[in-house]
Amino acid sequence: MARSFSKGDPGKVAYTNARLIDPWKDLDEAGSLLTEGNRIAEVGPGLFADGIPDSIRTVDCGGNVLAPGLIDMRAFLGEPGFEHKETLATGTEAAAVGGVTTVICLPGTDPVIDDTALVEYIERRAREDAVVRVHPMGALTNGTEGREMTEMGLLAEAGAVAFTDGDRAVADAHLMRRALAYASGLDLLIVQHIEEAALASAGCMNEGELALRLGLPSIPVAAEVIALERDLQLVELTGGRYHAACISAGETVARLQQAKAKGLPVSAGVAVHHFALNETAVGEYRSFAKTSPPLRAEEDRQALIQGMRDGTIDVIVSDHSPQDQESKRQPFIQAANGIAGLETMLPLALELHHNGSIPLMRVLEMMTAAPARLLGLDVGRLEVGAPADLVVIDIDTPWRLSEDGLVAKSKNTPFDGRPVQGRALRTVVAGHTVYEFAALT
Repeated sequence: MARSFSKGDPGKVAYTNARLIDPWKDLDEAGSLLTEGNRIAEVGPGLFADGIPDSIRTVDCGGNVLAPGLIDMRAFLGEPGFEHKETLATGTEAAAVGGVTTVICLPGTDPVIDDTALVEYIERRAREDAVVRVHPMGALTNGTEGREMTEMGLLAEAGAVAFTDGDRAVADAHLMRRALAYASGLDLLIVQHIEEAALASAGCMNEGELALRLGLPSIPVAAEVIALERDLQLVELTGGRYHAACISAGETVARLQQAKAKGLPVSAGVAVHHFALNETAVGEYRSFAKTSPPLRAEEDRQALIQGMRDGTIDVIVSDHSPQDQESKRQPFIQAANGIAGLETMLPLALELHHNGSIPLMRVLEMMTAAPARLLGLDVGRLEVGAPADLVVIDIDTPWRLSEDGLVAKSKNTPFDGRPVQGRALRTVVAGHTVYEFAALT
């Protein structure tokens, strides 16, 4: 069971016998780390060579990886308005189990996080109930309705770390241009769900042979590419920082690669399910595999992996989208989109390392240093003075994902029974252990 990090002084804790991995500075070496209070006090290979004072509590990492706590840049946490699907308490408990120490929550709540009072509400509720750090994204438009821009400057001052309409694309090009221009002056990040609404609105899975065989209305890759192409033109006009969320197609990767080669201030994220699954997961109308954007063809999945490997794609996210049973156990067309992903993000991402697709350092970078840099967060690194947000990871032990084993309130996952390797053994936030899988004495 995860537990709160917000009360008391954790004192001094020595993490010994660890494989220290810090993508922020490309560190991978055996060593130890000392936390004092809520900060990292010392770190390195020679630490505690002369022994550990009796006054310091010790955690033997058993040769496992000790890395910065993971940062999930895209998750829906339910509150306010959708507590029947997830809450800040249950969602962040799931995050802790998954080794995630910082969650960036989406604004599509009820009411929408489009004013400073709602930002402050999320931060207050997180202090009371969350077991990991929570930062909200603010809505890009009022009510996420795509008609009027929010007061982004005020929202940023209140604590919003980026701006998005969540799973709704901003269709109005003039409004998006204004938002990017305004954001550029304040160095704010605009996050867009790239999907051309008119092409995508009637569809529910990837366009192709499988959709035809199943008789399901489909969404072409063009819906994603057209939306991205328009926004890249607007980025070039304005200089605004732009993040393409949850890209799903190989053609999108190619366009982003070109934009980065031109020096545009663009970045991109990919949800775990888009590189861990392809459209065949839909099977015979399996609604647990219904996502937005939809799962794509195998060649798209492979292109996403290549994009992560070469740096075109910057971050891995859970895209945690909790849905209650009634929302998912519907005919495929009517079923809600989304997968509960906070607990499965790490083990599924580690598949990229185990199958030789992407080095472990790069896999962890996309869940630590990269999102921290994009969002300007003071986390995601193993440095003296940095927040003591850590995860101990067993990268090798095999196990099976289980729907029944998820602690999130909603358990909508297509990964039930999937064999994986690796998991979080201990999650530490501000020096406090908030989750422990097994005793590490």
